Amino acid sequence: MLLDDAKILADKLKASEEYITYRETKERAYAQPATAALLDEFYALRMKAQAASVAGTPDADVNEKLQKLGELLQFDAAAAEYLLAEYRLNALLGDIYKILAKAVDLDLGALEA
Repeated sequence: MLLDDAKILADKLKASEEYITYRETKERAYAQPATAALLDEFYALRMKAQAASVAGTPDADVNEKLQKLGELLQFDAAAAEYLLAEYRLNALLGDIYKILAKAVDLDLGALEA
C-alpha cells in the first residue's frame, strides 16, 4: 500500500545522514541559551518576512534585521552548523517533493524557479 511505502520513506529519512546531522547540530545550538534565543528570533523574523512577501508587501526593515541576524549567527559555530544542516535537510526534502510531483504531473510553477 502506498501509505506503507511513505512510512518506509519516513524511516529512511530519519536514518539519513542529513537528518541525523540536523538533529545533532540543532541539539548543540539550542543547548546554548544565547544561541537558542538568537535562533528563535531569526525564525520569527523569517516568518514575518515570508508572510509580508506572500502578502505582496515586503517589509524592508524586517528583511534588514533578518539579514543582520543571519550574518551574526554565522559567527556562532554551533548556529552556523545547524543552519547549514537545516538547509541540506530542506534541500533533500525539496528534491523528494519534486520527484513525487513529477510522478503525478503536478505543476510546481514558481517553486522550481
